Amino acid sequence: MPSTEALLRLTVAALMYATGETQADLGRGLRLSQGQVSRKQTSAAGGSPWTLADLDRLSAHYSIPVPDLLCGVDHAVKRLPARRRAATVGGLQTTITP
Repeated sequence: MPSTEALLRLTVAALMYATGETQADLGRGLRLSQGQVSRKQTSAAGGSPWTLADLDRLSAHYSIPVPDLLCGVDHAVKRLPARRRAATVGGLQTTITP
């Protein structure tokens, strides 16, 4: 079973895929640079983990309660509101900033 940190990275990647967002799109939505998002999504020692404050921002950005972000990839993606999903999974969508 992956660590909570690894699970969150997987969940964020799946949500980005389902919404058609790039790291740059997510960064704009969270007020982070693309580089900061990349470091948070990197599991290597040089990475920078997602913080609790980031978790709150991810929750607002995707309109998913924090506990649902931590219940696994499939659960989080199922909780994603229809308006946030890309028309084509893996397709591109304009970022909706809360």
